[in-house]
Amino acid sequence: MTRSSLFPGFDGLLTLSRREGVDIKPTLLRVLTDLYVQASTHSADEERQFVELVSRLIDDVDDTTRAAVRARLAIYPGTPIEILRRLGLRPAQDEAMLPLAGLIPPALRPQAPARGEAAPAGLAMQPKDAAELSEMFLRAASKERIAILENLATAPLKPAAPIPQHRARHAIEALEMAAFNADVETFTIELGESLILPARITHEVMNDSGGEPLACAAKALGMPAPVFERVLLFLKPEMGQSVQTVFRLSRFYERLSERAALVMLAAWRGSAVAAMRAKHRAALYDDERQHVRGGSARTGTPSPAKPIVRTGTDGFKR
Repeated sequence: MTRSSLFPGFDGLLTLSRREGVDIKPTLLRVLTDLYVQASTHSADEERQFVELVSRLIDDVDDTTRAAVRARLAIYPGTPIEILRRLGLRPAQDEAMLPLAGLIPPALRPQAPARGEAAPAGLAMQPKDAAELSEMFLRAASKERIAILENLATAPLKPAAPIPQHRARHAIEALEMAAFNADVETFTIELGESLILPARITHEVMNDSGGEPLACAAKALGMPAPVFERVLLFLKPEMGQSVQTVFRLSRFYERLSERAALVMLAAWRGSAVAAMRAKHRAALYDDERQHVRGGSARTGTPSPAKPIVRTGTDGFKR
């Protein structure tokens, strides 16, 4: 086979793995998947190469690696149908709207609730998975965001707890007043505090040009559709003056599931935990290096102890 442009040197690394007895297939599969999902579209040749390479690896990796790859490809709109089937995912009628049910093995998937019953609580996301979902959503185009959120509505993932009604009602009133005054700073602070979001995520939501993250935040708060429309009209002049933007986001808001918005809220909170853990790990690692270097400089190389010599009645001396 020819060398893949997606993963140069793949065949050589695989050959080295077989010759040296070092199993690097899990790493190769993860890297190959990451490279593939970074691009929004692929040529027919790139897709063929991806299918061929993944097919050679998917059956020879551990369950953890397979689950991680499944999670990435389940919400990627361009995953080839052959790979979806190899991973146990059900291709949707629209290839741009892939199901997220394959995030966990079939035996662990919650059963669909009967009519009139509440949806299952689902499984809590690990911080790393939450960070990946958050980043994928914030970087996606509008059409891809719609696909992700439609899948999140039925995904077996645990949503964030709804905001208590009395707190949400107070927050919505404050947000509407800030929007009416075009006070973006107050609106941003109130939104972050009411949804318990870190400042970084709140600013990303507010500064997103598409508007879908803001719609998710408002839906997670339980903001009525007419209030959200007034927020769009008054908060930012560049958005409110565009009839097409207001109309598009209003329709999007009406179709947006509250559960999908709460799952995304859980992902945003989880991504903050992942960032905090990474920051602390880096700081601790650097402190340890500084401690080792400082200790070496202070103590230097210890000199060998002098032998103890017996001197008769005078006792011992070195």
